[in-house]
Amino acid sequence: MARLVAVTSGLKMVTSTLPVSFSVRRREPELIEPAKSTPRELKPLSDIDDQEGLREHIPGIIIYRNVKTPSSEGIILRDPARVVREALAAALVFYYPIAGRVVEGPDRKLMVDCTSEGVLFIEADADVALDDLGDAIMPPCPNLEELLYNVPRSDGIIGCPLLLVQVTRLKCGGFIFGFRFNHTICDGLGFSQFLNAIGEIARGARAPSLLPVWHREILNARNPPRITCTHYEYEEVHGQKNVLIDWASNVSMVHASFFFGPNEIRALKKSLPPRLSSHTSTYEVLAACLWRCRTIALELHPSEKVRFSSMVSVCGKGLIDVPTGYYGNAFVYPAVVSTTQLLCENPLEFAVELVKKVKTQVSEEYVRSVVDLMVMKGRPMYTMESMYMISDTRFLGLEEVDLGWGKPIYSGPAKAVSTTSFCVGFKNSKGEKGIVVSICLPLEVMNRFQEELKKMTQESSHDVPQFCWKKASSRL
Repeated sequence: MARLVAVTSGLKMVTSTLPVSFSVRRREPELIEPAKSTPRELKPLSDIDDQEGLREHIPGIIIYRNVKTPSSEGIILRDPARVVREALAAALVFYYPIAGRVVEGPDRKLMVDCTSEGVLFIEADADVALDDLGDAIMPPCPNLEELLYNVPRSDGIIGCPLLLVQVTRLKCGGFIFGFRFNHTICDGLGFSQFLNAIGEIARGARAPSLLPVWHREILNARNPPRITCTHYEYEEVHGQKNVLIDWASNVSMVHASFFFGPNEIRALKKSLPPRLSSHTSTYEVLAACLWRCRTIALELHPSEKVRFSSMVSVCGKGLIDVPTGYYGNAFVYPAVVSTTQLLCENPLEFAVELVKKVKTQVSEEYVRSVVDLMVMKGRPMYTMESMYMISDTRFLGLEEVDLGWGKPIYSGPAKAVSTTSFCVGFKNSKGEKGIVVSICLPLEVMNRFQEELKKMTQESSHDVPQFCWKKASSRL
């Protein structure tokens, strides 16, 4: 039995008519193998793929409304679980490494053993209708553990299924496509490519219109490797603790979603000088605002260094010759650094200038330097100390995944993590288009963050970001 918990706040809260509880009935998990025989081979991952920071599983959800299909016998309802199961098996013929298992070789080098063992699939039913959920479908996904069951011993990196899919039918005929994928096998763009291939096959295609390309060697280290750029995102920090990790073991962490519509973005841009406002993107001003508010809420020492990082794809930018159809990890996360005092006491434009600097660092040499760093320093984790990352998922193509029910009403990450937030395009129940940003903080810090956000948006607008939060799940 799943329960939805909402906490009242000083901001305008996202409201929805939620049942007190809803239940999900699941069938036993099954392994979906490729529909046809596929090659048995060992395929090395790139030196970007197998870094420590990507050795995790990423959960997400895609939500579809009910669509009735005409037939010779009138109107029939298709079973989404059957459609997805069959299309998934067919897509795995082309993306057969995803049906394999990751193994580790010398020097922690990861490879995919293409065993065709398959991916995990769960068929489920929930006694709730889509309209009952309202704006609660935005992250943090309510009761993620019910809509994406964590099959025991399935979430490891080595020797585990690379993908878990749960299709949960709703009372209204709509359904929720929950997924969790091993980040070492692909990034958001690559996984979106795979999902769109499933969608094309589900709608009748015999093969994806965009065929997958492996060629992971294009993002391998040079010979000899050499670090030629400054990488604050991998900087070794001594004597500075990660306060969020320390707190997480002792206090309650909460996940929250903030909806930023046109009024909120306009209010933030009005606080910038004209020379900067006209040349600042929505993402840049929003990221700067979030970083500054979050840092103030953390109440760090004024001299402590804080970092901001943004995921930057290398595809389509002319930096690296990434072939069309490549679905491996092809991004870097450059970082900028400030002291807490400078970031918090200066106006928003200070943070905006730093956020804008992130992307300007990325060049072909920068990317090659990152890849070489992975090999020279043992595939390290990115710097966790006072780091805040934002991933803008609005342009990954997830919103185009059509499984035969039209475009989804929501598609994207299911939640934030302590160091990372996600930006997702979203249309609320009022029909207003905007950006939903998920964030995870201790409850007390979240209260302060909320107040700082309110201050930054109240001066120029009567509206403030809509807000919804729930306690974080301890299972996913």
